[in-house]
Amino acid sequence: MPYEYSTDDKLDRSTNSWMLIGVVLLVGIVAMFPLYRSYEPSSRDGARQAQSASLAQEGESIWQLSCASCHGLAGEGGTAPALNSEQFLQTASDEQTATLIAVGIPGSQMSAYSQDFGGQLTSQQIKALVTLIRSWEPNAPDVPDWRDMIGG
Repeated sequence: MPYEYSTDDKLDRSTNSWMLIGVVLLVGIVAMFPLYRSYEPSSRDGARQAQSASLAQEGESIWQLSCASCHGLAGEGGTAPALNSEQFLQTASDEQTATLIAVGIPGSQMSAYSQDFGGQLTSQQIKALVTLIRSWEPNAPDVPDWRDMIGG
């Protein structure tokens, strides 16, 4: 004796209505994704630029307190190398610059500035300094002897 299913027309219509609503919502979400993808990159670029400007501003304060006495007010050099030079900025990556700030340079007056190595700066403050230094790149002067120290 085969089992016979009973049908409920009202339940079937309700189920079909909800499935149709689900399909329409799914299609709507899928259609919105390309719009989101076209908008999001410009939104991220704006946020990234605002963050860089904020970090560079923070880096300026730290630079004045910790770096300017040796590297100059605008990184032009002094008793330490000029960091505001095409040559330095084109050859040193952000990671290398952060490492130099964090651990210092053995055998020189450049001591470690990271708290992890006995200095006073947090990793966020070091990132702010690197952002400031990198912000000089578009207008950096040509200083082939950037490693030479004035009076050093």
